[in-house]
Amino acid sequence: MLPTTLPHSNGATGSRDAARHTAGAKRYKYLRRLLHFKQMDFEFAMWQMLYLFTSPQRVYRNFHYRKQTKDQWARDDPAFLVLLGIWLCVSTIGFGLVLGMGAVETLKLLLWVVFVDCIGVGLLISTLMWVITNKYLLKQPRGNFDVEWGYAFDVHLNAFYPLLVILHFLQLFFINYVIINTNWFVGYFVGNTSWLIGIGYYLYITFLGYNALPFLKNTVVLLYPFALLVLVYVLSLSLGWNLTQGLCSFYQHRVQ
Repeated sequence: MLPTTLPHSNGATGSRDAARHTAGAKRYKYLRRLLHFKQMDFEFAMWQMLYLFTSPQRVYRNFHYRKQTKDQWARDDPAFLVLLGIWLCVSTIGFGLVLGMGAVETLKLLLWVVFVDCIGVGLLISTLMWVITNKYLLKQPRGNFDVEWGYAFDVHLNAFYPLLVILHFLQLFFINYVIINTNWFVGYFVGNTSWLIGIGYYLYITFLGYNALPFLKNTVVLLYPFALLVLVYVLSLSLGWNLTQGLCSFYQHRVQ
């Protein structure tokens, strides 16, 4: 932890530092930087996106460094969010082309994916995890440490990115010819396995995010949903459920 007051100050400096580190001040600084692209470190954000696939522990190690240098766990640079938005646009346009949607339908799908699938669901999951971790997983519930809501949202974005790439990009190469236009076992096996890997990534990276916080305990419980995930996966293969076909039908219904 960095000191918030000077050794011989009368407390005024500490008050100013405290004001700069409130949730509102951090949120204002973050949103303000969205309008200044030259201040964003896109190269570092791309590095994070790469390592979320190859070594996600290294990404969360950087969050430790940010806490030591800037006294906050959450990102103060929106570059990752901007790049994620670009990925959403590209993958959604690809989805629209593969499913034969028009320009207006693709735009509707893009708005749905950005504001519902990513932001809306992200706000819900982040708030839920923020409440659960602060209420049940703190080592010292009455201490001076708690999980920042911004950090919870960053964990969601970190976990959502691999899920997006797997389900919204890699699947595009197999959707029409393998996954949704055939009733063969291999079709829903490829599709459902993609869901297993994508959601598995989401759960694992979410676990790593909260496990990286030294003031949380029993974070292994965040891995328990893996058992339900595997059960649903086996059940879907046994019953012939094609999850990707269901997703495509849902998207097509939403843009009508």
